[in-house]
Amino acid sequence: MKMSAASSGAHCALITGITGQDGSYLAELLLEKGYEVYGLVRRVSTASVERIERILERVHLLQGDVGDISSLIRALERAQPNELYNLAAQSFVPASWEQPLLTSQTNALGAANVLEAIRLTNPKIRFYQASSSEMFGKTVESPQNERTPFYPRSPYGVAKLYGHWITVNYRESHGIHASSGLLFNHESPRRGLDFVTRKVTHGAASIALGYAKKLRLGNLEARRDWGFAGDYVRAMWLMLQQEKAGDYVIATGESHSVKDLVQVAFERVGLDGLRYIELDPALTRPAEVDHLVGDASLARERLGWAPSMDFRTLVQTMVDHDMELLQRGRAAQAPPVPSRPGVAADGRGLPAEERGGKKLTLGESLFS
Repeated sequence: MKMSAASSGAHCALITGITGQDGSYLAELLLEKGYEVYGLVRRVSTASVERIERILERVHLLQGDVGDISSLIRALERAQPNELYNLAAQSFVPASWEQPLLTSQTNALGAANVLEAIRLTNPKIRFYQASSSEMFGKTVESPQNERTPFYPRSPYGVAKLYGHWITVNYRESHGIHASSGLLFNHESPRRGLDFVTRKVTHGAASIALGYAKKLRLGNLEARRDWGFAGDYVRAMWLMLQQEKAGDYVIATGESHSVKDLVQVAFERVGLDGLRYIELDPALTRPAEVDHLVGDASLARERLGWAPSMDFRTLVQTMVDHDMELLQRGRAAQAPPVPSRPGVAADGRGLPAEERGGKKLTLGESLFS
């Protein structure tokens, strides 16, 4: 029988959503701090572990789902953690209009299931809930802080709001050390291609390398507070090290538009981004959130947390990653190109139809 982390004095954490962007960075951070790390993964025919591939042999993966409380209880009994980070979610906001029930089951009821499993198994486990700036939605003040009223504008935001309040309720009703991080947008090279930041950086790289002609986007004027995901998982950990649980806004305090994002990304590859953008009304949200910017003063004061990477550096880092990714894919997959005036050895300069007969948009690549 395994001795519990609490009784042995060791640090042990269970992460739901360990294979996602945040889960992978958090797992790496906890391993660096000497934790034993468990991750909850759903049973699927082909597991997606790309983001945690480099640490796969150092973490323990348990099958389960936040929608199934019995599997959560089994995972807690097996891992016996002293910290649980609930990062599992349907995390793509636009998809929540197409899948509102799935979004609610995962983002809202999933959080309740995890908290109830903790209450039934070991109420001393410290719990972190991934709340979201999308809960602020149609903002009534700027910047937004822990006291700003919520007005979510998407099924995603509504579901996250339930997850947030059920966390507060379990803290106040059952005495569980349960904290919520009201995280504003946080990105990295590990972000999925559906998200606008990665769509733009991958699109810039694809166009620079000749794999695409245009990038289709929706609202260029929407403004967000974008930070680096690696900084934000550090805030998650800090919350669970406090004597008292609480809720914290985690943000950079700076706002940038999608247009700013495009310009910085394309400048990195020497192009004028606005020349390559096609506006597509189908990509606008049914109910838009126009402006989000956070005030993380409380986190700075109580947690000693501050972001380490600014917006420009973040975007440039993501573009560099996508350039390397596409170049590596081309080197591995592209056939040799015969010598020809005006055509580089790697194929740049060839018409699209001679690179494989496919003209691409939306940041799509030949290797996606």
